Amino acid sequence: MSTASSPSTNYTADELMVVEASRHINDGDMVLAGTGMPLIAITLAKKSHAPNLCAVVETGIIDPELLPSPISVSDPRIQYRAVKLGSLRDALACVLQRGMIDIGMIGGAQIDQFANVNSTVIGDYAKPQVRFPGSGGANDVASHSKRLLIITKHEKRRFPERVDYITSPGYIDGPDGRRKAGLPTPQQDITIVTDLCVMEIDKWVGRLKVTALMPGVTLEQVLASTIFRPLVAEHLAPVEPPSEEVIRILREEVDPKRVYFRGGGE
Repeated sequence: MSTASSPSTNYTADELMVVEASRHINDGDMVLAGTGMPLIAITLAKKSHAPNLCAVVETGIIDPELLPSPISVSDPRIQYRAVKLGSLRDALACVLQRGMIDIGMIGGAQIDQFANVNSTVIGDYAKPQVRFPGSGGANDVASHSKRLLIITKHEKRRFPERVDYITSPGYIDGPDGRRKAGLPTPQQDITIVTDLCVMEIDKWVGRLKVTALMPGVTLEQVLASTIFRPLVAEHLAPVEPPSEEVIRILREEVDPKRVYFRGGGE
């Protein structure tokens, strides 16, 4: 399915973030995610350049026809014409833990320099300042997926030196962290897409590296919005603006009621 058209000049930072995340999904990939921006990225990929991807929802829904715009992993819209309506066991044990997921997609409240993700607590675990919902299937996804793709807003408080709690493991404490922990994907590919940049794990040192900047964003802005000091690629590639056709698909077919993209252009 071709989505080639002229570059759009009418898009928001959130829209470009999801468009860029979708570009990391290949046709034929098996992708696992919950609802939210990850599911929007999967839906956009399936309706644009990756019609043969297989979406797996952590509640056990396998390869549904993706309708707009589900608001939870139990929303009936995410069940439409699925190959299987299963359970958590089907998604996390029978598919994910068997090594069948090409890309796992998660979010999180904090992400540190080793790509560890916290979605459990801010502050001391025993007396937290804020308590979040916790792992759900995120620990399983980060532990067992061949590749990990994270979408998040780029705010300083989200990128500390070390997360307050490791809900989902990145490289834990360095290049051998995953291997020492006995994880099945010790050299996992990890990509983080924010509204400012793209970061990828440097497997040799086990730390995140800035590899691309969103249009109009400077490296200084990224560094000012990140508590830890990320590695920086020698040549920073610019993220390409979305095409007019991709923005049309996103607004008219993926999220026509602006559930996730309030304020997007018409």
